Amino acid sequence: MTIQEIYTLAVEMGVKADPRGEEKVKKHLTSIKKDYEDLSQKKKKYFDKEAFTNPYSDSRILFGDPQRKVKKIMAGIDADATEVLLADRLNQKGEGIDLLISHHPSGHALASLSEVMDIQIDMFADAGVPANIAHALFDERKAAVKRKVSPLNHSQTVDAARLLGIPLLALHTIWDNLGNKFMQTHIGKKKFETVGEILEYINEIPEFRESIKGKAGPFIVSGSEKTRAGKVVVGFTGGTNPSKELYVEMAKAGVGTLVEMHVPEDAVLELRKLHINVIDCGHMAADSIGANIFLDALEKRGVTVIACSGLIRIRRSK
Repeated sequence: MTIQEIYTLAVEMGVKADPRGEEKVKKHLTSIKKDYEDLSQKKKKYFDKEAFTNPYSDSRILFGDPQRKVKKIMAGIDADATEVLLADRLNQKGEGIDLLISHHPSGHALASLSEVMDIQIDMFADAGVPANIAHALFDERKAAVKRKVSPLNHSQTVDAARLLGIPLLALHTIWDNLGNKFMQTHIGKKKFETVGEILEYINEIPEFRESIKGKAGPFIVSGSEKTRAGKVVVGFTGGTNPSKELYVEMAKAGVGTLVEMHVPEDAVLELRKLHINVIDCGHMAADSIGANIFLDALEKRGVTVIACSGLIRIRRSK
């Protein structure tokens, strides 16, 4: 496969797993093209035309020739200069790594993280939050995330990749979509009476079994094992966590238990007041689920995968 073929496959899989549904994603892409057409010629020069076909601005080829052939990749949850140097060192020892794939973004994919958060508006609406309220509150949250990300050294990792000649690809929301769909399907197979039952069922997933061994497995951060579960909602995608105000709206919508990758402390304190149960699944293991689904697809196509940087590699297909 080429880097471009890997990237195209990732986008296709991300769209198919998108919680909004493929039709809504297509409408979103159409609206982006219309927004572009309405811009002045000066502003068109700076428009990210990649957004015409890829709705996930945090998932991009960050460095490398898209037509480069790829036989072996190194993939991890995070990649900074450390992983770039590691790939280069392994290549010095004859490993032959053609591409480094990171889940968490860097470069312009990190700078635009807030742009993918609109996914969560539909997720919250599906959970019962009025769409107008979710939209208004997410506009505030997106602005806060943009301010938080703005001062960071976005290009540090990409610069290291460029200097050492290591092609770099970021697949953030795409892998999160895959993990979110997997978890929704898994949770949807059963009815739960208590939060403890949900936790036990989640712990059957291989990535979480492995993380438990490393003392980083799923745990209850709000509620208890004996607390009634109520309506269960999975939140594994959408860029980053919503604000605590949005979590409050989930409570108003009748959600009983949230299953999350990780939850900010201020939100946990608020959710406890509202008697909303929360299961924190553990960030690295949760991110590994979507990564593994995609990496299985690459291995089926003949690409060798080396796991690094927190990725718990579990193969579901032979």
